[in-house]
Amino acid sequence: MILRPHGSSRVAITQPDHAALAAHIMRAWRANGLPTSPRRDAILLAVAEHDNGWREVDAQVLIDPATGAVLDFMTVSGDIKRGVWPRAIARLAAAPHLAPYSAALVAHHAAHVYGRYRSDPEWVSFFPDMEALRDRHLAVAGMTMRELMADYLFLRIGDLASLTFCTATDMQTGEFGYTVRLDGEDVVVTPDPFEGADVPLHISGRDLTDADNVVPITGIVRGER
Repeated sequence: MILRPHGSSRVAITQPDHAALAAHIMRAWRANGLPTSPRRDAILLAVAEHDNGWREVDAQVLIDPATGAVLDFMTVSGDIKRGVWPRAIARLAAAPHLAPYSAALVAHHAAHVYGRYRSDPEWVSFFPDMEALRDRHLAVAGMTMRELMADYLFLRIGDLASLTFCTATDMQTGEFGYTVRLDGEDVVVTPDPFEGADVPLHISGRDLTDADNVVPITGIVRGER
């Protein structure tokens, strides 16, 4: 679950919905050879489905029993964080067409985004497990690590651009040669990968103070030179 400020309350956005928004952003991406890549469909599938393992977790709002605080994707337990990725990768690996390559990209993403935990004893088996899954599905797809590393840019920056919008918080700067930041309500990617176009963003979430209230959230992502 992603929590976004909304007046005096917060809006809960599911991780799968955030991933779908990331794919929407990357469909408009015109840089780095993505529009003509023979792997474009597999890349976009990885972006759209990279958080499908959170589906079961996000089916309900999780509460910290000690504090009563609502838990988001950053504050849930390590067991939950580690558990979502085998589900996501297995679902992609079972899908047709280029899904093994999509699964390899998502396995690499899992190891990348949690890299800060590599020295944590509770995470000791997570990284070799994800890397083994990545390598296995990469071999099935007949692709190389060089291709995967070039294509991972799209998953990582798409994820960060969507998270920046969904959390209304600056998520990072300077990764893979791009910065992603907020400018008021806009998400700005530098340098411009959209050839001057404004990409409309639409997502919805549930108000934490009234679960029946579905809140639409709109904005744009744009590039900047």
